[in-house]
Amino acid sequence: MNCPQDWPEPIVRVQSLSENGVVPDRYIKPPTERPSSDHPTDANIPIIDFQPLLSSDNGDDGLRAATLAKISEACREWGFFQIVNHGVSPELLDQTQKVWREFFHLPMEMKQAYANSPKTYEGYGSRLGVEKGAILDWSDYYFLHFLPFCLKDYNKWPSIPDGREVIDEYGREVVKLCGRLMKALSLNIGLEEDFLQNKFGGQDIGACLRVNFYPKCPQPDLTLGLSSHSDPGGMTLLLCDEHVAGLQVRKDNSWITVKPAPHAFIVNIGDQIQVLSNAMYKSVEHRVLVNPAKERLSLAFFYNPKSDIPIEPVKELVTEDRPALYPPKTFDEYRLYIRMRGPKGKSQVDSIKCPRG
Repeated sequence: MNCPQDWPEPIVRVQSLSENGVVPDRYIKPPTERPSSDHPTDANIPIIDFQPLLSSDNGDDGLRAATLAKISEACREWGFFQIVNHGVSPELLDQTQKVWREFFHLPMEMKQAYANSPKTYEGYGSRLGVEKGAILDWSDYYFLHFLPFCLKDYNKWPSIPDGREVIDEYGREVVKLCGRLMKALSLNIGLEEDFLQNKFGGQDIGACLRVNFYPKCPQPDLTLGLSSHSDPGGMTLLLCDEHVAGLQVRKDNSWITVKPAPHAFIVNIGDQIQVLSNAMYKSVEHRVLVNPAKERLSLAFFYNPKSDIPIEPVKELVTEDRPALYPPKTFDEYRLYIRMRGPKGKSQVDSIKCPRG
């Protein structure tokens, strides 16, 4: 199954629809998928101070152990958590968000120069999946590669004063932070700290960024900024607009609206770590609401295995009582599903489970 060279229908930029006063039919979700009118809850995903894990030298062992325990509980109970004091400077986070806001407010003809195709998704886009006639999400985005270096092409990055330098520095810092998180995830399931990183390909891994732009929406009760899905990759670090809520996480069959902490990263487990951990860690469904009065920007940084390495449950976590739940599959094979069909809940990772006689 290969992605086509072009989209099945002419692309419409959602940003151009936001002042129309009505949501076109192509964006209206079936009633069962629309945002619910549940009463707001005070529940929030865990917020964890990451400072004790930033240095392995002369740290407080008790604080490190307590931080690891909090991450472990969050991964098993939520699949999501926020980290603060993570080592990436607030100034860089603010600069990066500013650069991307500037891009999405450029004149349309300038943005169109970066229009993407489903072959690589790299560039300026407005739909996920190539299913003709699909109900679409209320969002535009920009997708680009950081790793491997052979895919990194600055010419495909938006040309904004100082923009490419800021985006590049952001990518380097987030890759380092992802490496630290991978060590914590490994230790928490009883493996050597570099185990999961090595299963991803060591230093030869994939890293990419999707910047999501959710224009204000005249009828937010009819549509979604991003449909329910679990992330197909390894791990995601999300930098959210802390002033406009939108991300919802499924917890015990309810949708919890995440309240972003200032300058925090929201971390979530992807399908590849669910497979490697033999479902000790689980990727979790999430979706995005839109706002009638305010636009919203978020940066989703995806940290993925090398694309051609078969990913399967690690043998150290497979026992007679807990046999391997998934067959080997490369990330290249795996991500074609979402690139063809778009976000579809947890159907992708559930569909590859090994049959049980």
